[in-house]
Amino acid sequence: MSERLVVIGGDAAGMSAASQARRLRSAGELEIVAFERGHFSSYSACGIPYWVGGDVAARGELIARSPEEHRARDIDLRMRTEVTAIDVPGRRVLSRDLDAGTEAWTDFDKLVIATGARPLRPPLPGIDAPGVHGVQTLDDGQALLDSLERTPGRRAVVVGAGYIGVEMAEALLARGYDVTVLTRGEQPMATLDPDMGRLVHRAMDGLGITTVVSAEVTKILTGADGRVRAVATAADEYPADVVVLGTGVVPETSLARAAGLPLGAHGGLLTDLAMRVRGHEDIWAGGDCVEVLDLVSGRERHVPLGTHANKHGQVIGANIGGDYATFPGVVGTAVSKVCDLEIARTGLREKDAREVGLRFVTVTVESTSRAGYYPGAAPMTVKMLAERRTGRLLGVQIVGREGAAKRVDIAAVALTAGMTVEAMTALDLGYAPPFSPVWDPVLIAARKATAAVRAAG
Repeated sequence: MSERLVVIGGDAAGMSAASQARRLRSAGELEIVAFERGHFSSYSACGIPYWVGGDVAARGELIARSPEEHRARDIDLRMRTEVTAIDVPGRRVLSRDLDAGTEAWTDFDKLVIATGARPLRPPLPGIDAPGVHGVQTLDDGQALLDSLERTPGRRAVVVGAGYIGVEMAEALLARGYDVTVLTRGEQPMATLDPDMGRLVHRAMDGLGITTVVSAEVTKILTGADGRVRAVATAADEYPADVVVLGTGVVPETSLARAAGLPLGAHGGLLTDLAMRVRGHEDIWAGGDCVEVLDLVSGRERHVPLGTHANKHGQVIGANIGGDYATFPGVVGTAVSKVCDLEIARTGLREKDAREVGLRFVTVTVESTSRAGYYPGAAPMTVKMLAERRTGRLLGVQIVGREGAAKRVDIAAVALTAGMTVEAMTALDLGYAPPFSPVWDPVLIAARKATAAVRAAG
């Protein structure tokens, strides 16, 4: 007898789950119905800043699989259809066709919740004025590009200096705008320790991006035509012809909350290792709407990244399809860039380590991406945290030029394996002058951290 799988959300986690389940079970065994409230499916939101900046030529290049392609694989993907309620005891969902305005209930045997995250939009005066944009979806990206085409001025203000903030600052700079970034933090990139964030700040200044720290935005000022004209903080006003919000995201779990499903401290759905919602045998969740285990701190956290969302979907689809798969957790690896400056982190910051009660040592080393004598060698700063008692690696942050960011993968593997910094010094990494100094910068940091652990007793 055929079962019905209902998927809420037509992007990375949801459609990965649907596609994997379809590979394992035929349409005769498993009917798949997916709902997506937007205009696009299976796209890369991470690529939006590069599309806006011109590195990616066309919107279509960010779409991995169209609705028509999903339907050709016997997945009934219903676009512009928003799920408005989940009836857990009745095993059904209520959906609304956003174009026709009609509503309908759909029964399910198995349910996947992949509702993603929603951008934080602070309740400020003027926040909804024309010319103020978020960049969460392809629709958002298109609206921003349309606005840039219509705007005669060349002054842009980015509110927030996290990953989206610095990437959008680069995109707007590439389009010829005078860019000001406002952040309420001590330094840009709060995912780094402030001393490493200071390096990012210095580089952004050198690129011509004005970065204002400890700046709490109080309101968006508008002109006589109703469009944005400036962003105000407690201390100053910053003229703006366009404003981009990079103030972060939170899990989109309003449906789950209303349905009584379990949420964590960060507002994300809680699941087991198989990505099954805790306490519910036939309901799964994945992507930016869930919390996952941090393998370093041992606590649940919200990490909205496309890499995790796709993995969650593969795990969910395998389990629904009759196989068995798990998602054990994350170590918090992320990379970004602003122009030619590369930024990377994995594991814990100093603040994170203190919050979980860990005693630690830190070291910072300056090195180069290649042998110092080889043409093109670029400076790189590596910061490493290690547990004081055991020497266990706790975290790594890297800021540098070409070749810096992906070195964080060495540390990500070491964190996942629970390695000590001393054990890391024996890693057999590739070496040749065009690629690395004799001692890779990460291993130099590991040697210094080993010495610091020993000195701390």
